[in-house]
Amino acid sequence: MARDTHVAIPLRAGGLPIDENVAAEAAAWFTALMAGELSGEQRCRWQAWRAASPDHERAWRHLEAVSRRLRDMDPAARHALNDPALQLPERRRALRGLIVIAAAGAMAYGGSRTPFGQRVLADYRTGTGEQRHVTLADGTTLLLNTGTAVDIRFDAASREIVLLAGEIMVTTGHLKVAGQPEPGLLRVRTAEGSVVALGTQFVVRQRDGTTAVAVQTHRVRLEPRDTMQARVLEAGQQATFTPTSTSEPQPIDVASVAWTHAQIVADDMRLADFLTELSRYRSGVLRCDPSVADLRFSAVLPLRDTDRALAMLPNTLPVRVRARTRYWVVVEAAR
Repeated sequence: MARDTHVAIPLRAGGLPIDENVAAEAAAWFTALMAGELSGEQRCRWQAWRAASPDHERAWRHLEAVSRRLRDMDPAARHALNDPALQLPERRRALRGLIVIAAAGAMAYGGSRTPFGQRVLADYRTGTGEQRHVTLADGTTLLLNTGTAVDIRFDAASREIVLLAGEIMVTTGHLKVAGQPEPGLLRVRTAEGSVVALGTQFVVRQRDGTTAVAVQTHRVRLEPRDTMQARVLEAGQQATFTPTSTSEPQPIDVASVAWTHAQIVADDMRLADFLTELSRYRSGVLRCDPSVADLRFSAVLPLRDTDRALAMLPNTLPVRVRARTRYWVVVEAAR
């Protein structure tokens, strides 16, 4: 069977390479702004994002320049970008297709099928440090963690959530629509396979090469993509799977679901590992000096205020937090 392939698009802005995550964030802000979705507070956050890094501003100006060219060249683009009478869902769908082209910097074949394109075109997504609640048509609720993107594929025969990146907590619903058949089992699909909900609440995280699942109530069935050997996880259990295998179930580690309560839990955790996890929730660079990387500590710290979480580290460890700017922070040995 032929494999689905695509040509990767090099992301560039202002003639220089641009980080894929920065491009995705710029595209999300641009789409929301042009669709008229930003409140006054969100506009302040958008301006703060632009000012946070020269790369952010460069990516933004690139999007503005390409959108102007599209507006001049393409009547459909001009309609999507300018027509205030266009209904919001239609306007946003049209904008997302244009913005992924602008962010990639070229009308290259297959661009929307790259990981970057998929995330920008996702039905729902969150930026760095953002969490979002979503209620689906069947009553299922999703909590999206930082840096998450999902597509929703519901029809009369199936209910599928595609986790493209990041982490979600799923609380299943089962609303029946009049005149429609009984909905099938809810399925969360990842790069490694599927998680089938058997009436439950559970957390799924997409990692590099593995999917991690933690079941809070009832049970789920894990179905690796390239094997027929499924495994059922009960409430209070967690496991990981690859396309060909599933790990043995283990009791849920409270740290794996702490984010659903806006917390990060360190339980005899290496400092370097803690900072890697914390960096998922803040923009910019967060480094750990090698001399303190293996220090271990235990604490429960807030996710919604990462500056506060960092400020608490010297109370527990012989370290200091040195900030060149809000967006360049190094944790090193105390002097």
